[in-house]
Amino acid sequence: MMMQAEDARYLKRKVKGGSIDVHPTEKALVVNYELEATILGEMGDPMLGERKECQKIIRVKGLHDNSDLSTLAKEIIEKCKLIHPSKLPEVEQLLYYLQNRKETTPSKASGKTKLSEKPEDPAFCDGTETDEVANINDVDEYLEMLYEELPEKVKGCALLLQLARNPDNLEELFQNETVVSALVRLLREEWKRSTDLATNIIYIFFCFSSFSSFHAVILHFKIGTLCMTIIQHELKKHQLWLDELNKKKQAAAADKNNTRLKEDYEKSLKKYEGLVRKQEQLLRVAYYLLLNLAEDLSVELKMRNKGIVKMLVSTLDRSNFELLILVVSFLKKLSIFIENKKEMVDQNIVEKLTKLIPCDHEDLLNITIRLLLNLSFDPDIRSKVIKFGLLPKLVNLLPNENHTQLVLCILYHISMDDKAKSMFTFTDCVPIAMKMLLESPEQPDLELLALCINIAANKRTAQIICEGPGLKMLMKRAFKFKDPFLMKMIRNLSQHQGPTKTLFIDYISDLCSHALHCENEDFSLECLGILGNLTIPDLDYELILKEYDLVPWIKSKLQPGAADDDVVLEVVILVGTVCSDDACAKLLAESNIIHLLIELLNAKQEDDEVVCQIVYVFYQMIFHKATREIIIKETQAPAYLIDLMHDKNAEIRSVCDNTLDMIAEFDEEWAKKIQLEKFRWHNSQWLEMVESRPADDDYGDYAGYPDDGPMYDPYLQDADILDRPDLFYEDYNNSIMMDGHLTPEYIDDAGMYGDYHNPYGYDLDDPYVRPEGHLGFVQDGHQVDPYGRALDPYGPEYGEYLNGGGDPLGADNPYYRDYGHR
Repeated sequence: MMMQAEDARYLKRKVKGGSIDVHPTEKALVVNYELEATILGEMGDPMLGERKECQKIIRVKGLHDNSDLSTLAKEIIEKCKLIHPSKLPEVEQLLYYLQNRKETTPSKASGKTKLSEKPEDPAFCDGTETDEVANINDVDEYLEMLYEELPEKVKGCALLLQLARNPDNLEELFQNETVVSALVRLLREEWKRSTDLATNIIYIFFCFSSFSSFHAVILHFKIGTLCMTIIQHELKKHQLWLDELNKKKQAAAADKNNTRLKEDYEKSLKKYEGLVRKQEQLLRVAYYLLLNLAEDLSVELKMRNKGIVKMLVSTLDRSNFELLILVVSFLKKLSIFIENKKEMVDQNIVEKLTKLIPCDHEDLLNITIRLLLNLSFDPDIRSKVIKFGLLPKLVNLLPNENHTQLVLCILYHISMDDKAKSMFTFTDCVPIAMKMLLESPEQPDLELLALCINIAANKRTAQIICEGPGLKMLMKRAFKFKDPFLMKMIRNLSQHQGPTKTLFIDYISDLCSHALHCENEDFSLECLGILGNLTIPDLDYELILKEYDLVPWIKSKLQPGAADDDVVLEVVILVGTVCSDDACAKLLAESNIIHLLIELLNAKQEDDEVVCQIVYVFYQMIFHKATREIIIKETQAPAYLIDLMHDKNAEIRSVCDNTLDMIAEFDEEWAKKIQLEKFRWHNSQWLEMVESRPADDDYGDYAGYPDDGPMYDPYLQDADILDRPDLFYEDYNNSIMMDGHLTPEYIDDAGMYGDYHNPYGYDLDDPYVRPEGHLGFVQDGHQVDPYGRALDPYGPEYGEYLNGGGDPLGADNPYYRDYGHR
């Protein structure tokens, strides 16, 4: 201590006042001053000097329209020694300017403004303010105050805090181990006695925590652990205050005529508000200190283990904006880890965030949306967002440019869930998103496009999008800018059955042209996908194939290695779509398309999607007599289908079974092969056991002796397994069986021959739909022909269109097939 006093005599500090100005954004005055430090020699001669320009910000948050500017200016000059009394008129003039300056805080609907990236430093509270201006040379005096009575301790800490708020003093204070140790001891022993004292000391350590170089010492003294203990105690204390206040409120409400109870409640309420104000200042500096220390992940993990998440979530019930900004910022930092996120969910964080979205404070709203974005990666949390009614609130924030990007990301996450897509129809999301999309520049935000692509996959949402000129404007923009993402959205719109699909008839010409000749491969791929989705019964596919000469183009794309896999897949889907037309199926079959598909099937055996769609093409062609004969008689397609009967992909197995059932119905030879393969598959273990059997059991004990009985006589060898009914039944009687080719599946509990009309045991009335949702054309309640194809795929309500009344396709449309109904 004595050595420090001697050193202080050789250091001379001089403060020179400067100009005064207003803060550009806040209600505050900015005082500029010059700090000069000079090192003196033993004789008092200056040896080394340094000057530094400094600023002090004086916030006048209490300034309003009715403020007494003269009194306020005098008060500022009295408290701030940096302003000379002669500048009183200047201070009054600046206050007058601040009083009449328009508010710079943006409203919710205003344009985009720059929001703060981090919470503001805590401001002085009642316990931290003092009339005395602290001086770094008087640290020893302030240290002695820490050993006096409580009021002196509070004042000494307030003066040390003044010094700590200036970053230039931190290093010097830090080197004074006596002061640091005294502050730690005082905080540990007497934090319960005074909220002001605890706030001042924690604030001092918060100033240190703003620089990573001081973190080691803070951790050494376990200030973080002590802060968490203080926070936990304060939260419990607040709950007790609240319970007591509620009891008095209920008592006053129960007896409204009792004025004493009412006055007691009002007095308690006023006291409660004062206590909460001081407590929230303490909580703010404590949380901010912990947030700074949490830069180290190991320290953050220790905080989590001590329950920091629960404390933060419980603090969300407060109404202090500055405290809430800090708490939400801390939660956002913690939310990047799954363990923390799960704990937040357990503490019902989504429900607590509902009161903050929306809110009048832009910074708080922005940081809350950022927290929600981090949480929205979890499907369970997304469902809670919808449950607690946040979806329409988020949609209403889309026009606010400060939050548009973040809200779009959250809405995109929500739209990934199929169950949530329909919820967008109950909000204004579709019209707002369409307006943003159509008014955006050439390259819209990817988040906006992704959201539109997802919601277009919902049938009801797609109908809303296509209402009026919606589809026309989307098509116009897509063809103008060649935007593949926008065309992908339109492709999703085209997949829905009903009147929406018929709207695409007018764009077939443009779609074909761009699918064939567009240089943008991604854009042409989406156009091709839309054509593949247009399963419209009255559409003349043959005319389209001939007018645009599509058959040679299709053949060129189906050559192995001729095109990318994505293009090949879309071409196969297009073939499956046009093959629903008899003339198109015949045209393609005569063009050797079936053989190309078989070659492609061999080349793409590992690609389940391509295989599935090729099998679907075969299934479509089986319905038409001309192509059925080609497939069954001239190709090995049925053999490939038999091989795929037991594929690991369930969708492929389903389409194969449906196709093979149709083949078996029209060709007896293939029917027997198909039945035999099904029998072998279902009875493979039994067949393996029979084939390994050495001899007939009828020979009894002689079976094992070659001399006394027949030689080994394998039962099966090259014979047809279905020609041996004695292997299937215990009491085999040849006179009853009549025909050795009869299989066990013909005999069941209903009779020897079972169901004559359905010998294979399959439900022939089941609708056959395109795999993977690629526009199956039979729906429940619709009429079907004997092969399961829809006679009225749009239902009876569209019958007038098929009979010539109210023609949606247009009487003059060249792609409308004339059935003589007009």
